[in-house]
Amino acid sequence: MTTVDRPSLLLAEDDPALGPLIAELLEPDYRIRLAATGQEALHLGLTQPWDVMVIDRGLPVMDGLAVIAALRAKGIATPILILTALGETDEKVRGLDTGANDYMTKPFDAGELAARLRALTRTFAPPAGPVGIGSWDFDPASRAVRSAYGEVVTLTAKEAEVLAALAAEPGRVFTRDDLLAAHFQSTDQPGVIDTYVHHLRRKISRTVIRTVHGVGYQIGDPS
Repeated sequence: MTTVDRPSLLLAEDDPALGPLIAELLEPDYRIRLAATGQEALHLGLTQPWDVMVIDRGLPVMDGLAVIAALRAKGIATPILILTALGETDEKVRGLDTGANDYMTKPFDAGELAARLRALTRTFAPPAGPVGIGSWDFDPASRAVRSAYGEVVTLTAKEAEVLAALAAEPGRVFTRDDLLAAHFQSTDQPGVIDTYVHHLRRKISRTVIRTVHGVGYQIGDPS
């Protein structure tokens, strides 16, 4: 792969030994810019286009979660992986709820990190054209959901994937394992599906996804 072909990666890591090591591990596959503070990462994230970002939680000047929240508030939809020593479940939920697409704890396996980044940057062919969901229109290509009143909600890449899968087969009830196998890493737990369903309901409508108790989820009929 040539330098031009390699996707761009913003790496926010303040550890003076670990940051360059991660960059060296990923350099064959990515064009990498290393930021040592949260403030620098936010500036680079807002002023330059990136294919993917890897952000540490404990950054100086500005915490990693604050960086992610600020990026999402400005409409930056670039896939983000949090890489941190904080591995508790509630910390993972906080990271995903803030806007991260994936969460990985230190110490980490270099092969797994590379695989997760490939998954985040993989191009999926969305359904052709907008999809009607109740009174809303969903355009998977732009990840935009528009209400009958003109309200527009922009989804993250993973949120759009989950919604597109459900909308493509409105009569099907998807189990968590169905969605997990098709759209997430093998190391993720079924509970991550519940997290993204929560995100979609909060952003669009509580009825956009219907829970089929004891089975899984099905596209709903939001008004």
